[in-house]
Amino acid sequence: MSAKRENKMSGRKLPIDKEKLQKYDRGAAVNLKTGVKSKVHRQRLRQKEKFIETMAEQAARTEMLLTEDPGYLDTDLGETTTQFKQNEIIAHTDITSAAKSFELKLEFGPYKMRYTRNGRHLVIGGKKGHVAAFDWVTKKLACEMNVMESIHDVCWLHIETMFAVAQKKWVYIYDNQGIELHCLKRMDQTTCLEFLPYHFLLASASALGGLSWLDISIGKIISRYDSKIGRIDVMTKNPYNALLCVGESKGIVSMWSPNSHQPLAKMLCHKQAVSALAIHPHGTYMATGCPDRSLKVWDIRQLSGPVQSAILRFPAQNLSYSQRGLLAVAMGNVVEVYNDVTSEFKPYMRHKSNWSVSDLQFCPYEDVLGFGNIKGYSSILVPGSAEANFDALEINPYQNKKQRKEAEVKALLDKIQPELIGLDTSTIAEIDIPTLKDRVEAKKKLLYLKPKKIDFKPRKTKAKGKGGTAKVVKSKKALKEQARKDNIKAMREANVLIDIKKKETAKKSFGVLDRFLPKTK
Repeated sequence: MSAKRENKMSGRKLPIDKEKLQKYDRGAAVNLKTGVKSKVHRQRLRQKEKFIETMAEQAARTEMLLTEDPGYLDTDLGETTTQFKQNEIIAHTDITSAAKSFELKLEFGPYKMRYTRNGRHLVIGGKKGHVAAFDWVTKKLACEMNVMESIHDVCWLHIETMFAVAQKKWVYIYDNQGIELHCLKRMDQTTCLEFLPYHFLLASASALGGLSWLDISIGKIISRYDSKIGRIDVMTKNPYNALLCVGESKGIVSMWSPNSHQPLAKMLCHKQAVSALAIHPHGTYMATGCPDRSLKVWDIRQLSGPVQSAILRFPAQNLSYSQRGLLAVAMGNVVEVYNDVTSEFKPYMRHKSNWSVSDLQFCPYEDVLGFGNIKGYSSILVPGSAEANFDALEINPYQNKKQRKEAEVKALLDKIQPELIGLDTSTIAEIDIPTLKDRVEAKKKLLYLKPKKIDFKPRKTKAKGKGGTAKVVKSKKALKEQARKDNIKAMREANVLIDIKKKETAKKSFGVLDRFLPKTK
């Protein structure tokens, strides 16, 4: 075989599966035969369609480099996946995965819990004041303390060395050694905490109905106002547009931005209060729970009727979405996981705990569901819940200290301004026409502004001893007296004009026979 033939064979590309191409397809191409008369426009559209096809092919080809596949539970005929218990799943997994299912028995519950964005670290906070942060994979404890106050919520900040705790009165920020860094007294009586990583904003909701956004990069509260909806106990963030979704006692879910004192959108979801709320990681779907045992799934992009609804056996107290769209529902001491809630509403897994569940969250990049209860914390295995492949440039679960510092600097450089938070994310690509017009008009005024005449005559030198404080005071008095005289003169002239107008109107109002009337002195 010749060298030219070998190069030709080595340059061939592997064929791509049609299903993957269909996944990244952007729809039918433009019909160039009808509607496009100009040859130039036809050529431009042809090049654009070719570019779109190339991009879809490259996106589908990148999936060939992904080494890991998501797991799942499979059954034989006549069986369901809900029959599998945690003991059976752990018995058929490797030692590393089996070690991720564990239980912590504590005494200061009920507990709130939160994972970091890379899924490596965990912070838990008990209602009676117990706080602990640790690497839950290696079980290495970072810090543990008791703040001697009631704890309502916990939240990680942009890195795993700082976390916020909503205590009885104020919000406190601690490092991974348990040292208090800040006390945010303007965030008082906080019930819920959320962190927006791309905007570096710590959002909070209070028992008085207040909403606050704190920029942790500059330590300044950028927005703080009263929502006028009463106590807020249910709040979550939309990862797609960074809006805060708040569940109200009237069954309404409102979406808030730091740029507006009024909600950008409202959805009437239930006839009773909203007890639980969760947003899909892609920002497409929203799940809501109600005390009347109803569970509904909504399409946020349309803000219309529910996509799916069901009646549960018990009211949903907590909801959580995984990276691959699995929905976890906590009902008392029972946790149910639903696979595809948009097509067929059937449970994928079911787990029964010994104690009532107070909080739950899927761990990113791990097939693990963690939940806090009255007597501690537990984690269970949920195959197929997490994303199997991660982008180390975006989020790296195995980063070291140097990589963490570099990622923090890069995130600060790529920080998004809070003014861009809105319901429609496409507005950032549009042109602000009113502002553009104002800038153009201001530029025109500068261009056509006549320059002032400059007097190049030599400046007269002031004689020595002619100036001083006494002369300045005397000049000011003279100017004030002259201004007073000018005002009096202007007022007299105005009164004279008024008298003249009155006389003219009086003359015009005389009738034809007025000349026969007796003259008055």
